[in-house]
Amino acid sequence: MAVVRPFCAVRPKKEFAARVAALPYDVMNSEEAREAVKGNDLSFLHVDKAEIDLPVGTDLYSDAVYEKARENLMKLEKDACLTESEPKFYIYRQIMDGRAQTGLVACVSVDDYLNDVIKKHEHTRADKEADRIRHVDTCDANTGPIFLTYRGSGAVDSILEKYVKNEPEYDFTTPEGVRNTVWVIGDKADIEALRKAFDAIPALYIADGHHRAASAVKVAQKRREEKKEYTGKEAFNFFLAVLFKSDELAIMDYNRVLKDLNGHTVPELLSLLEKKFVVTPVGKQAYRPGKKHTFGMFTDGMWYRLEAEKEIIDETDPVARLDVSILQNEVIAPIFGITDPRTDKRIDFVGGIRGLQELEKRATSDMKLAFSMFPTGLDDLMAIADAGLVMPPKSTWFEPKLLSGLFIHPLFGEEN
Repeated sequence: MAVVRPFCAVRPKKEFAARVAALPYDVMNSEEAREAVKGNDLSFLHVDKAEIDLPVGTDLYSDAVYEKARENLMKLEKDACLTESEPKFYIYRQIMDGRAQTGLVACVSVDDYLNDVIKKHEHTRADKEADRIRHVDTCDANTGPIFLTYRGSGAVDSILEKYVKNEPEYDFTTPEGVRNTVWVIGDKADIEALRKAFDAIPALYIADGHHRAASAVKVAQKRREEKKEYTGKEAFNFFLAVLFKSDELAIMDYNRVLKDLNGHTVPELLSLLEKKFVVTPVGKQAYRPGKKHTFGMFTDGMWYRLEAEKEIIDETDPVARLDVSILQNEVIAPIFGITDPRTDKRIDFVGGIRGLQELEKRATSDMKLAFSMFPTGLDDLMAIADAGLVMPPKSTWFEPKLLSGLFIHPLFGEEN
């Protein structure tokens, strides 16, 4: 059963919400963040990417960056935020390109993560964990929510539907065109009903935010060790999340670009591919795959359609049957010699939100070749997590991204 708790949020005052809210720290680099905050001293990027307030060239992992993040968070809380006196839930709706996803903002249990009630589908990197551990520990707060999903519950739906008919607390549209709307759930009976509804849900799944989740858990373990006789009610035993029904979410394609052809000519490459794929020239029109096990390939100004032969598809294996696995195992590793896509500098990954034009741009500038992908299915994600397996790196790209700064979960005190 999933433990889901209301919390006393630190959050922007209504008039400041749109200025405070910011895209997550990991979707932009320092230069882009410096540009994004121009004219906005309230942007949460001053907390999540505090190096932007230090001299250019500052080591991103220096003590100064984490201390600056804490300083900026304290200033933001003083200048633009309020602190709830009673624990509450929140409803967070995002609308992008006409599609809405409505989630419950809450705190979830570190122990559920450790006991695999909160299921994972991705390995984490120690260096990325270390960064967020220091950030969370120094700021003494969860500053960015984890994107969780679950198989639907009518009991949850009925409560959320009641509130979204009311006047929202926040309602604004970002420069990227995403409408963000928030409602507050403060009624104690509804809070208790939501807690009980999630008691009946057997599992939650991390959709996005594996490193943030792992880091929150590592901070909790560190504090448990320091405190020794912790009760389990301390705020650090819980971390910030937004929980969405799985049938409201959409995964976008996560495409690949390669630095070179590994010594092959284009005709040689096509000949190698034809051993395992039906290869069809498409021309100069960008090709977006329309079904599983098909791929687009762009090189030397031309697009090709690749359809995997049945003999290389193992439908009995939830990981091997993924298109990202087929491409990696049958093409990228054997033909291009890239066996570890996590570390090899000859491969890069392009989120579907950037469009196929970005693939063409990369393949004619700093890269040589691009593959367009059919999106991984959410059912595949959940099946892999249920089996205790992990996906290949860069398998899923979720949009819209959850904004940071709308809800802050302090780690001091206790949860109810």
